[in-house]
Amino acid sequence: MGTRHPLRRRILMGVSMALVAVLALPIAAQETLRIGYQKSSTLITVLKNQGTLERELAKQGIDVSWHEFPSGLPLLESLNIGNVDLSADVADTVPVFAQAAGARLTYFAQEAPSPSAQAIVVHDHSAIKSLADLKGKKVAVTKAAGSHYLLIAALNKAGLKFSDIEPAYLTPADGRAAFENGKVDAWVTWEPFLSAVQRQLPTRTLADGRGLAQYQRYYLTTNAYAASHANVLSVVFAQLQKTGHWLKANPADAAKILGPLWGNLDVATVEAANDRRSYEVQTVKADKLDEQQSIADAFFAAGLLPKKVDAKDVSVWHP
Repeated sequence: MGTRHPLRRRILMGVSMALVAVLALPIAAQETLRIGYQKSSTLITVLKNQGTLERELAKQGIDVSWHEFPSGLPLLESLNIGNVDLSADVADTVPVFAQAAGARLTYFAQEAPSPSAQAIVVHDHSAIKSLADLKGKKVAVTKAAGSHYLLIAALNKAGLKFSDIEPAYLTPADGRAAFENGKVDAWVTWEPFLSAVQRQLPTRTLADGRGLAQYQRYYLTTNAYAASHANVLSVVFAQLQKTGHWLKANPADAAKILGPLWGNLDVATVEAANDRRSYEVQTVKADKLDEQQSIADAFFAAGLLPKKVDAKDVSVWHP
């Protein structure tokens, strides 16, 4: 008996040491995809609400975290410095400003043009009857948004320069407040803010994007993330396409989801807003970025970009 106890103690000690060693092993951290989005990032908002993307990425052991931004420019700034991994759709103008700031970003996907999803509006009683009447007037616009380019293109059509108006650079929420309270003479905005103001206030539309600005919305990621996470981007791309098709096939159901998230907009207003957006998710082709170059040239000519930008000098991801 006396010879067995030391053996038992050695066995127990060995088991204990093995258990301690196992517990000390590092646990593999769950990877997280950080997505930045805006209120107008419709497809991402629907995916977030329905939990579809989380369920698909969970199969690869990947979590999702969501980060809301007031507009596209701060969203891409956050992407560029590594605070988020993927940007939901931003207006076509935003990547141009990011390029001018030295960002090296990858075009991940795009939505087909939706030119009527942004417009220049005035109050119905306004003395402004034409684009030419904007001369000398104060116009609310979100800096670097697609509506910013629409304003430049519209002024050019009327024979005016950007310096002929007084821009008030405001977020959509602040722009709506300034317009409603008469602090500005006109407001340039996009959906769903456009349909909301058109249905809730007596307004007139001076011009929308048709014939002036295609208004394509782009999804972006960092060069490093695109190179190392093709599997994740493939899942996101597929889910965006499916959600775009679902939204167009089920406008009322989509409106019931989005209405409360868009400031309790009624179903009819949300449907009107979504009817003006294509939601057709496509891959990006570097040789099809002609309007991106037109945008870059227009902003530079207006003195709003610090340097010329080659809009095609970008990375493009393909599934």
